[in-house]
Amino acid sequence: MEYIKRHLETCVDRAGRSFKVLLVTGARQVGKSTLLRHVYPDRSYLTFDDPLLLEQARTEPGLFFRNHPYPVTLDEIQYIQELFPYIKMACDASEEKGQFSLTGSQSFRLMKHVSESLAGRIAILELSGLSLREIDGVEFFEPFIPNEAYIEKRRRLYRPHRDIWKLIHRGSYPALYEDSVDWQMFYSSYVQTYLSRDLNDIMKVKDHMKFMRFLSAMAARTGQMLNYSKVAEQADITAATAKEWTSVLEASGLVYILQPFSNSALTRAIKTPKLYFRDTGLVCFLTRYPTAETAMNGAMAGELFETFVVSEILKSFANAGIDYRMYVTYYRGKDKNAGRESEIDLIIEDGDTIYPVEVKLSANPKLSMTNHFDVINKINGRKRGLGIVVCMYDKPLWLNERTVALPVEYI
Repeated sequence: MEYIKRHLETCVDRAGRSFKVLLVTGARQVGKSTLLRHVYPDRSYLTFDDPLLLEQARTEPGLFFRNHPYPVTLDEIQYIQELFPYIKMACDASEEKGQFSLTGSQSFRLMKHVSESLAGRIAILELSGLSLREIDGVEFFEPFIPNEAYIEKRRRLYRPHRDIWKLIHRGSYPALYEDSVDWQMFYSSYVQTYLSRDLNDIMKVKDHMKFMRFLSAMAARTGQMLNYSKVAEQADITAATAKEWTSVLEASGLVYILQPFSNSALTRAIKTPKLYFRDTGLVCFLTRYPTAETAMNGAMAGELFETFVVSEILKSFANAGIDYRMYVTYYRGKDKNAGRESEIDLIIEDGDTIYPVEVKLSANPKLSMTNHFDVINKINGRKRGLGIVVCMYDKPLWLNERTVALPVEYI
């Protein structure tokens, strides 16, 4: 398979020259080890998927780095917590940067050991699946903060994608961009690997069928507010179990829980978060849309498109080495004057400026799609930036002096 340039490479290189340890997290199969092998082609690469190596590291951690001197790349480091104290000692014994590059697909377990052992010594970056920019070979690396300067820069590198729905259905895992890979077989194997290996390593789930029902119920609710009781009812589990399993999905990089925007001026805001899967191909597999055409024409088309857009926006931040959790929220609340609920799909914050974003599966954007943006005017001390409608129109279209519709390719 021909290597697809990953936009995180620049951050990886910079972090490797600035910190003693680099950790790249992300879901399985997003290309973490391939990325590090590409950036550090001459470095030893060790994977703890190898049971012999894993046993050696666990039983003789003190000898491990005598047999495998650094600089070294350690893959799936979450399996071998015994090595963290030795990595710390190695870092403390030398001022040399870039001694260790690590990958991990279970970030919640890793963070405990990182915070205890490697605080101040480690850079943590997140790799997602392939972005639309990466797939189309667009050399644009800025996060999606849609001011006029961003739009103008993006315009110069605009490249229309031939079939967005084919991409939405195919998904973003790099392995799927080999011609010989069967979509159905890939996702079936991916889910089974997650169930039989990662899930059991995290927590012992006795009934895999119930977990599969839970996973499918969650996929059917991507792009919606997260209601644990309804998911639990469909999966025949308790709401507490649904909440616990959701935290595992999020920590494994399969879903993202988008938090609601909070501000004292918006007293009627709803506090429930929204659920988004990180890969639309996995959603299509779990909800049984076997082709791009069935997904495009199905009942979930709007939610799939919104999930794709949100995922691409999050990737734009992560690939720039920025924690998107600090920038991206959403708003939903009761509009006291109109007596109705208002919703803004995404709110992107940059300093004291707030950019409201609406996602519409439409090639005919209208100003009426942005009626709810005015709620931001209530917030003192913050200014409203451009209002954005991300849609299927093929070029930027100004709807008024403060609102512009953008093609999805502008993300």
